[in-house]
Amino acid sequence: MTHPRYGENVTDPDSRRRQMVERQISSRGIHNRRVLEALAAVPRERFVPPALRGSAFDDRALPIGHGVTISQPYIVALMSELAQIEAGDRVLEIGTGSGYQAAVLVELGAEVYSVERIAAIYEQTRRLFEELGIAERVHMRHGDGFEGWPEHAPFAAIVLTAAPDEIPPTLVEQLALGGRLVAPVGGRWVQSLVVIERTEAGEERREVADVAFVPMLSGLA
Repeated sequence: MTHPRYGENVTDPDSRRRQMVERQISSRGIHNRRVLEALAAVPRERFVPPALRGSAFDDRALPIGHGVTISQPYIVALMSELAQIEAGDRVLEIGTGSGYQAAVLVELGAEVYSVERIAAIYEQTRRLFEELGIAERVHMRHGDGFEGWPEHAPFAAIVLTAAPDEIPPTLVEQLALGGRLVAPVGGRWVQSLVVIERTEAGEERREVADVAFVPMLSGLA
């Protein structure tokens, strides 16, 4: 069976992805149908190193090199659901990493602007997006995530895949009125998944769950 978007034989991975969605995501409270379908469609196995593809569907983070990980499927689903993506939304992602979160956002219909600070990962993931045929929907920049991408603001949603000590004000400023910023916030060992919604009255903030992400660093590498 060939996936219509990604053009590859995914007979066995397709079955394993659907099992992943049913057993690890839907069963844990993610009920947004579009998010569940996106997680079932995006070939997660393509976003992990070849040596780890047998573990691609495990509900855990996996190393992808350079001190970076691909997040566990449940957390990607949770952040995608919290972002409330609608087709055509312009979304800023800080920390491209493996590219998996960006690909899920594209599957949800978003136009993604993704910033990655590590040059080697930037190049690797850019090539993968081209191979998967989604490069036109994921605009990448090798840059400092703390700066965001102001030239394309405002964004309907902003998703951080690394944890700052506090949300950078520069990113909140790039959030559209009514938009949502989803981010892990805290120190190296203790973090909370936070949602900030920008309203006419200011910012509404709520904490959703305890999480563990790599720290968000400034500067280029």
